[in-house]
Amino acid sequence: MSQHFDEPPLNVILDLSKIDFIDSSGLGALVQLAKRTQNSGASFQIVSNPRVTQTVKLVRLESFLSLQPNVDTAIANLKE
Repeated sequence: MSQHFDEPPLNVILDLSKIDFIDSSGLGALVQLAKRTQNSGASFQIVSNPRVTQTVKLVRLESFLSLQPNVDTAIANLKE
């Protein structure tokens, strides 16, 4: 995915609502993508579900990663 982040500014919504499991390497990839978009002045929204949200909260990344309950909310956050 990182090759798609080469031309800033790029606002991204990543829909993980159908994901059942995310491990430390997946979280690391999300952090890396969030940092890249943040450094370029863009927005990175993650559509989550309760399992992904629980994992993100376990490692205390909920304040860094912008988790949204659905795509419509993520789109609204891009417009703000």
